[in-house]
Amino acid sequence: MGSYTQESQSEPHIFTYEAPWPIYGLAWSSRSDKPFRLGIGSFMEEYSNRVEIVQLDEEHQEIRKLPNLVMDHPYPPTKLMFLPDKDPQKPDLFATSCDFLRLWEIREDKFQLKSQFNNTKSSEFCAPLTSFDWNEADPKRIGTSSIDTTCTIWDIEKETIETQLIAHDKEVYDIAWGGVGVFASVSADGSVRIFDLKDKEHSTIIYESPQPDIPLLRLAWNKRDPTYLATIMMDSGKVVILDMRYPTLPVAELHRHQASVNAIAWSPNSLNHICSAGDDSQALIWELPAVGPAVPDTNAIDPILSYMADSEINQLQWSSLQPDWIGIAFSNKMQILIV
Repeated sequence: MGSYTQESQSEPHIFTYEAPWPIYGLAWSSRSDKPFRLGIGSFMEEYSNRVEIVQLDEEHQEIRKLPNLVMDHPYPPTKLMFLPDKDPQKPDLFATSCDFLRLWEIREDKFQLKSQFNNTKSSEFCAPLTSFDWNEADPKRIGTSSIDTTCTIWDIEKETIETQLIAHDKEVYDIAWGGVGVFASVSADGSVRIFDLKDKEHSTIIYESPQPDIPLLRLAWNKRDPTYLATIMMDSGKVVILDMRYPTLPVAELHRHQASVNAIAWSPNSLNHICSAGDDSQALIWELPAVGPAVPDTNAIDPILSYMADSEINQLQWSSLQPDWIGIAFSNKMQILIV
């Protein structure tokens, strides 16, 4: 198993950016004309928070803040995403979630608020959003998850709600697209549910927490093979791998974290690689065996690469534009690592 150490900061495969506040939100840009550009968001328990865009300066081998691309943000953003499109001719769009879903356009190196989406017609307020996902196959769609048990699918071009579903019995903590009209969500009710926009009245529960009502916090859909998903549960050191063809039972469980897992991300260009990170300060990359209904002892799967950070890792994102690079956030630091 490979291992990076902190003293390798001076080596070319790790770069660190230090912010004046704790970092939670983290996003890679996928535009081909903006390599090594990331968005970061603060986590401060107050109304006024910050979002910045930073860029790796390859000539000087350091990550730099882009001075005009800094803004105040209401409350800590629960998620950040750039438009999932490599085409540099498209508008340079950036989305944030918290009290509302907000869509920003980056023009002349400045943030301009393009749209603010409120899914509650009867009020100027919106139930807090826990997460969102931008549909790569159909980028006019963004799906949001909320503590009010709903998932809302937005048409961001028309700035209208395409559909809003009561998705779970309790708060919905994460949402992920698995194709043009298919998405999944996880909730405090302990279930992973699959929705197809062609049949909005029904959902399929493909997994439930082994103990009743242990919340599932995060969800990641395999970027290369939509039959596979991964999820993590509250206060658990394991990563659960699911196969849509064999619901209810995991096809693998990854057990090598020594504390709660906080974030998971599939490789953008490999069928069977996934990264996890957590409160044990570790980021682990796993190579899954060919999975199926009768997998050999999955408790024996070991990570193929580990990285130890200075403190608990809160966030993890794998770059789709530079698939050898992973970004992690811990304390007030953001690091990008080559893997």
